[in-house]
Amino acid sequence: MRGILVAASASLLLSLIGTPLLIRFLRQRGYGQLIRDDGPKAHFAKRGTPTMGGSAMIMSAVAGYLIASLTLGPEYSPGGLLAIATLAGMGAVGFLDDYIKLRRRRSLGLTKTAKFVGQALVAVVFAVGAEHVAETSTNLSFIRATGVNLGGFFVLWCFLVLSSTSNSVNLTDGLDGLAAGTSALIFGAYTVIAFWQFRHPAEYSFEVVAQADGLAIAAAAGMGAALGFLWWNAPPAKIFMGDTGSLAIGGLLAALAVLTETQLLLLILGGLYVVETSSVIMQVFAFRVFGRRMFRMAPLHHHFELGGWQETTVIVRFWIIGGLSVAFALGLFYAEFLAAGGIE
Repeated sequence: MRGILVAASASLLLSLIGTPLLIRFLRQRGYGQLIRDDGPKAHFAKRGTPTMGGSAMIMSAVAGYLIASLTLGPEYSPGGLLAIATLAGMGAVGFLDDYIKLRRRRSLGLTKTAKFVGQALVAVVFAVGAEHVAETSTNLSFIRATGVNLGGFFVLWCFLVLSSTSNSVNLTDGLDGLAAGTSALIFGAYTVIAFWQFRHPAEYSFEVVAQADGLAIAAAAGMGAALGFLWWNAPPAKIFMGDTGSLAIGGLLAALAVLTETQLLLLILGGLYVVETSSVIMQVFAFRVFGRRMFRMAPLHHHFELGGWQETTVIVRFWIIGGLSVAFALGLFYAEFLAAGGIE
């Protein structure tokens, strides 16, 4: 418990202090957001707002995790370190994407192939580390491991989980504070899940329990960093997280899902991300098959913006959807714990 509090507090404080310093640094170098001409007209006023703010989140989360782990030695676990490393690895891919956009003054960064390769490399390293270092089960999991062993497909499955989660967060990151606020809720949920697994070892596999303390600290560090960044990213945002932040968040969430054996539960925890991504898929499908759009614009938050909702209204209502998804998922987690013979 002390490790969780130290990690959350340290990362929150570092993010609160470090983000404005990063804002000043980026402004001095003219690293501002590029706005697409086909986007909502209300967003044109945001052109030039500093981006790559995810760098502050990553550094704060990594530092918070290391501070907690190094000062509270027994709290360390290979799984926790692997999760934080995945955060940094996916963030590095996003950083390259953002940097190329800014250097070339265009809204396109890494090519699809380059981004795919970068995410694949991180996923392979994570999968190998999860199986051979953290000794995570290679079985498909929902709230705990099922009887379906993925075997050699485990690496491919990890790539699918990491890339789909990070890209879903990236799609959701279109309004001030939307992705940061939602991710903080999910990180908080994973802090509870991992700590619960640590405190009730008899109900979970040895592999999960052995990593759970470190995973709870990693999740708490992510939560603190996201909340600290949200202070400056809340509307009207003084800085955007960019692909640097969205890919990093998705990477850590996916790593936590695999290492806590709650892979499919992440679909419910991140229900808002699923809705946003589904809206893009449906929009593309409808246009290519029927020649018409289902929504005014995708992802879904832009549909409501163009429908006349104020940006803050969309954000708060989508936060509510994200919070309800998290609450429902935690309810399922606890119900399954009781059904498996937990506390009556």
